[in-house]
Amino acid sequence: MGRPGAPWAGDACSLVDAFRRGERSPSEELEAVLDAIGRSSLNAFSFLDADGARERAARADTSQPFGGVPIGVKELDAVAGWPDTEACTVFASRRAAHTSVMVDRAIRRGGANPVGLCTASEFGGVNVTRTVLNGATHNPWRHGTTPGGSSGGSAAAVAGGIVTLATGGDGGGSIRIPAGFTGLVGLKATFGRIPRAPKVQLGNLTVATGVMARSVRDVARWFDTCNGRDDRDPFSLPRAEGWERGLGTLGDALRGRRIALAPDWGGAVVAPRMWGALEEAASGLARATGMSIATVDTSLPRMGAAWSVSGMLEIRAQLGEAWPACAGDLTPEIRFGLEATEGAYGPEARARIEARRMELNERMAAIFSEVDFVVAASNPDVAFPAEGPLPSTFGGIEAGAGNNGRLTFPANLHGNPAISLPAGLLDGLPIGLQINARHHHEPLLLELGVAMSRLMPWPLVAPGSPR
Repeated sequence: MGRPGAPWAGDACSLVDAFRRGERSPSEELEAVLDAIGRSSLNAFSFLDADGARERAARADTSQPFGGVPIGVKELDAVAGWPDTEACTVFASRRAAHTSVMVDRAIRRGGANPVGLCTASEFGGVNVTRTVLNGATHNPWRHGTTPGGSSGGSAAAVAGGIVTLATGGDGGGSIRIPAGFTGLVGLKATFGRIPRAPKVQLGNLTVATGVMARSVRDVARWFDTCNGRDDRDPFSLPRAEGWERGLGTLGDALRGRRIALAPDWGGAVVAPRMWGALEEAASGLARATGMSIATVDTSLPRMGAAWSVSGMLEIRAQLGEAWPACAGDLTPEIRFGLEATEGAYGPEARARIEARRMELNERMAAIFSEVDFVVAASNPDVAFPAEGPLPSTFGGIEAGAGNNGRLTFPANLHGNPAISLPAGLLDGLPIGLQINARHHHEPLLLELGVAMSRLMPWPLVAPGSPR
């Protein structure tokens, strides 16, 4: 799965196996990764810690779950001593004083070797990874198109054959959207599955952290390594065991379950050609697993603009006295959002947010009382230009730029798990099938991923990537 001098082209679990067999060493793999980063035109990394990574590789314990595996860290994740920029020029010189729980567990429990920071969208607020600080990041499937956002650099690095794993975060689709655009597996777990700590302001209670990965088993092993309660995050869940061990054993648990197909999930408009391909893939998956497709009402209440107002309030607070003088240094989407929502947050806006959360929770519970899974698209169309702007037309249908995140946000607001699985290509670009489940049903989503990988095997890296 890898030739001398090139990064490993398989998944992270197979790389660990190669380390343990003595076919490859952590130091050899790291040098291949660093060389690939230096040669890459994807702009997937914004910071490298080559010396630190070399020290860690030299003393790697390959008996650990990810022992010696080089990984990328999303630019919005904290690593002590590394840049802490929020992908924003205002904070270009700031350094992190602590390491996030997820990254710390990946290192201490998993033995992973963080190489550097992967580019992200500014404050994680846009579905395209293009910032004033770092420029545009490209999709390895087609240079000039976006890998999505906000975990775009992580997706580009993994799908582009540079590293086998990179961290991600999903506050409105920021794992599933880039996974769909780049042909990766992206799981947004139940809210609280991996703690967000230390010193994290929890905000709207929609953000889940995880990983951008090439395989279902890599995702399962990542969550086996990183999940479990931390008292600094009062919403974090107790530890769950055995996700990797259970892969391929839950076929009987899927048989007879009901799924709903939701072409307009969240009120989104999806390009008809893409939905046709996804519907065919979903029907095949249902047949292969013995599930039935049910006809149910999957309409959801309008979630409204109050959420964006609240999110912009958090960004405004981070910028502090730098705003509005820094307006010209921000990406157009963040600048426009701050200007448009200035002074708009108050008691009435807060009340609308909570009313809509309640309405969505009630509606999602009603849907999941009738079916076990809701199948939708991960994105409304294939990847758009890397420089943006966000598209407003999808398969010839005008829907507005706000359409881009409607498919993924319901699971963030409700807190239920949802996974994006590779489902083939359209015009040479990946498309992602998104499957939503009830809270705490991640093992069933991973089992569906195993079934999907058998039904429609996907390439682990994009064509032409270093291998």
